Amino acid sequence: MKFTAFGRTATVRTALLTGAAALVLPAAAQAQDADTDGEDTETAAPANGNVIVVTATKREQTLQETPVAVSVTSAETIERAQIRDIADLATVVPSLRVSQNQSAFATSYSVRGFGTDGNNIGLEPSVAMFVDGVYRSRAISQISDLPDIQRVEVLRGPQSTLFGKNASAGVISIVTKEPQFDFGGMVEASYGNYDAMVAKGFVTGPISDSIAFSVGAGINKRDGFLTNGVNGEDINDRNRWFTRGQLLFDNGGPLRVRVIGDYDKIKERCCGVLNVAPSAELGAIQLLGGQVNDFRNNPDGDVIYTDVDPINEIENYGISGQVDYEFGPITMTSITAYRETHLSADQDVDFTSLPAVTGANIGDADINTFTQELRFASDFDGPFNFLVGGYYFDERVDTSDSIVFGPAFRPYANLLLQGATGGTQTVDTLEATLSALNGTDYTGQFFANGQGFFNNIVQDNEAFSVFGNVDFEITDRLVLTLGANYTKDKKQIVTNSVSTDVFSNIDLVQSGNTAITRQGIALGAGQALGLPAGTPATAAQVQTLIGIIGLDAFNQLIAGPAQAFADANDANPAVNPLLALRPFQFLPPMQNCPNSIEDCATDDDDWSWNVRLAYEVTPTLNVYASWATGYKAPSFNLSRDSRPLPTDFAALQAAGLGVVNLRPGTRFAAAENSEVIELGIKGNWSRAAANLTFFRQSIEDFQANTFTGTSFILSNAGKQETFGVEFDGQFYASNELTLSLGMTYLDATYDSFPNSPVGDLTGEPVAGVPELSAVFGAQYDKEINSNGDHIILRGDFSYQSPVQVTDGLTNYIVVDPATGARDFGPARDAARAYTREVNNLNASLTYAFDMGLELSVWGRNLLDDRYLTTVFPAVAQGKAVSGYPNQPRTYGVAARMRF
Repeated sequence: MKFTAFGRTATVRTALLTGAAALVLPAAAQAQDADTDGEDTETAAPANGNVIVVTATKREQTLQETPVAVSVTSAETIERAQIRDIADLATVVPSLRVSQNQSAFATSYSVRGFGTDGNNIGLEPSVAMFVDGVYRSRAISQISDLPDIQRVEVLRGPQSTLFGKNASAGVISIVTKEPQFDFGGMVEASYGNYDAMVAKGFVTGPISDSIAFSVGAGINKRDGFLTNGVNGEDINDRNRWFTRGQLLFDNGGPLRVRVIGDYDKIKERCCGVLNVAPSAELGAIQLLGGQVNDFRNNPDGDVIYTDVDPINEIENYGISGQVDYEFGPITMTSITAYRETHLSADQDVDFTSLPAVTGANIGDADINTFTQELRFASDFDGPFNFLVGGYYFDERVDTSDSIVFGPAFRPYANLLLQGATGGTQTVDTLEATLSALNGTDYTGQFFANGQGFFNNIVQDNEAFSVFGNVDFEITDRLVLTLGANYTKDKKQIVTNSVSTDVFSNIDLVQSGNTAITRQGIALGAGQALGLPAGTPATAAQVQTLIGIIGLDAFNQLIAGPAQAFADANDANPAVNPLLALRPFQFLPPMQNCPNSIEDCATDDDDWSWNVRLAYEVTPTLNVYASWATGYKAPSFNLSRDSRPLPTDFAALQAAGLGVVNLRPGTRFAAAENSEVIELGIKGNWSRAAANLTFFRQSIEDFQANTFTGTSFILSNAGKQETFGVEFDGQFYASNELTLSLGMTYLDATYDSFPNSPVGDLTGEPVAGVPELSAVFGAQYDKEINSNGDHIILRGDFSYQSPVQVTDGLTNYIVVDPATGARDFGPARDAARAYTREVNNLNASLTYAFDMGLELSVWGRNLLDDRYLTTVFPAVAQGKAVSGYPNQPRTYGVAARMRF
């Protein structure tokens, strides 16, 4: 059988797969694809073969043939390493990083340092997730494990010409096992520390000669590794279950149909937050009886204090159908899917035991998604082959969140106010002052229990794309690939945001204007009456003066100039002292849209393309060079800080339509456009395989989401660029011992980000992206007796070099009270104190009986390497800093039975 380097759909199936190695390695792992005849093709690793079959290019090819930077992790590695979800997968794929911050729905994926923050439900990921060809539009729609997984492919770099939606930085593609026509299955149970219990399994077999089924289910429970010191509840626990069923029609003819239905549910207390830097405001919290954990004196961070348990409830379900039909050398594939995701997350946003904020609903959302993909792939004998397709996406997101003051917030705000004004103001005196200025009785209304901000936003998103690749075999060894994708994306949002925070609804500029005018009149009248210099006239004296000179003269000589002076200076902090109280307007009202100025809709389109040359140097060595672009559509800010853009803000103000205390911001972020130039070398020999990739990748208008301490700011970074080198390889030292190494070097910088929330980041390294990531792996598989029993010892060590975890801490920004000028230096300096270094050791020992039973002991993070995954400004707590800890050491035993 003759193959070109990267030409047509591989028809290697049984012959190629029989030589596939069963050990999947940390970076360029082994994987086998079940053949279309339903034969189970997983075999033991031979001494003279190392063939990996993937579908990274939507064609079945060997990994060596595939001219794409792709890492593959198989079911065996996932089982041996006790990998439960995509977050665990990052320990064996050095280019992949998974973050989970304030809640399970805030999970985010990044590849090569590029990824979208998951804290805003409006942001679809730059790293697209697909399960059996079906796009999952948010990370939360696939965070449970699967019982019948075949492999996971991580495609690095933009993939827009083959995937229909938002693959500007990469793709995570989960491939599950198809139903088999031979009866079989697997059951597994595991028990570990933190009372961890995992049970899962699946069964597959024939219903008839042409229809096969598979059914799988599982449950994953564990106590939390943090404890809430207020009520003793576990935090960061596990409580997940799932089920999945499949039907396959295959009668050996041109038609194959696969239908998949799945359901999973999560109800957990996530995610615990530690205080990592105190502030004077924390003293106020403690003075009022609140407790705050101190990470500095308790580096394991095993106790936190919160009066609101962080409950996360997530429900995912969906159905998909894939139809394949062969028209001779052309195969049509249709994938239709409908999915729903429902989530509810509650959290104590002040992260203390003080009941300052009691109703912190950080996110309720319903996401309904319909997708349709149709593509045609050729398998001609000649030098020309193609893959063309179309993709349709229709989604509605209905999201709500709220933040509500508790009974302790007023006394807490009172202490903060006294500290900010040197003891000259209290909440009571402030209410009296503003009552007098505005003619409204505010007594007892500032920072009152039950006041808050209530937000609801509905987004409709419709998109379609057409895409394709064409392969030209210039010679038997040289293949040129040209690809393109045209995408059109439309979004529309409708917001309904209400702030009942009375103090935040007061216009301090106008209130100050009144105060300045009254003071100017009193001083002017005093001067006219001959009072000592600087002595204001009383109200009675003002009336006396009006009686002397007349009202018209009074207005012209005293009231008019006083008003003019106030109008010119009411926005000047040096003249209007009330402006210094703006930081206490925690929950200002927002401008709802659509309105007469903002249509709150986007209609965007883009062409993406790729050009690639692949050359087969020898039968065991391939090289390729590619130049590709990617696209991610504009995203709306679906948070409580959704503000009009500066031009729309100016138009709203000019028309007198702006709500009180409206400030410009970001309603949406423009589209991301990525580009990568890549050179790859792939070698595969009898006892070794290695892949080496050099690349320069950039994203223009990267959609950045920054937490300020009270809300998230969505913005576009002008340009983020990364130069990188990736290596992954494995060496079969003997029939029993396999060694592997995966390494990624990244030099990630902001080429342009002048208006970031923490100042000009142009030329600065991108926080959170380690320069060096590496995974060292080994597996020893030894037959120990004539019965065919095996001992299998495997381990992997994951390393990430020290890296600054955040670009800056906005609560350290210094504002000049006289001019309002902002000094971002302290915000950046404070962030440099927080770094992360990862040293993660995982291992397992398995006794595998020939009859199918396996008994294992396993451990993850055996060195108990503890670090903060990220830090952020503590909410309304001055310069306090909070952070999220990583998971500690876990270990346990497992039993698995295959039949």
